[in-house]
Amino acid sequence: MNSEVMNIPKRIYELRDILGISASEVAQKLLVSEETYLKYESGELDIPISALYEIAEVLNVDPTVLLTGESPRMNSYSVTRKGKGVSVMRHPGYNYQSLSYNFAHRNMDPLLVTIDEDDKPKLVVHSGQEFNYVLEGKIKLTLGEKEIILSEGDSVFFDPSIPHGQSSVEGRSVFLTVIKE
Repeated sequence: MNSEVMNIPKRIYELRDILGISASEVAQKLLVSEETYLKYESGELDIPISALYEIAEVLNVDPTVLLTGESPRMNSYSVTRKGKGVSVMRHPGYNYQSLSYNFAHRNMDPLLVTIDEDDKPKLVVHSGQEFNYVLEGKIKLTLGEKEIILSEGDSVFFDPSIPHGQSSVEGRSVFLTVIKE
């Protein structure tokens, strides 16, 4: 895990400690074991993006605070120039870039996701709704028991409370995901 990403667990721990919230309480709200949560907080385990948003909610902060250490500042609009979003590499071959990190009080999050070929995605669940649009390459969306192949220009809108994960087919792929929790 690179040093930029390691700052996220440190921020989570510091905020939780300052607020006097127990690790057990956060784990219960995330529906994970305390052991798993503590591995998120120590950096031993990658924090799924859905868990990061849930942790931000428990700590009553914008996810941008966890990602960057700063609060979003824009209220009317926010421009993110090509390649300038807040980028986090969760693990080798999986990178996401927040395209709306500086807009305060947003109710959805567009993320640009770049992944290398991967046989088996880590399945996650979260509340709300999710939209994926393939910009480059081919994506395999595992949605419960289904596997859906999406090519450049294809999109899917789905209920993310169904265990799901995306992987790349035939090399590097890029897709836009918009998550509304």
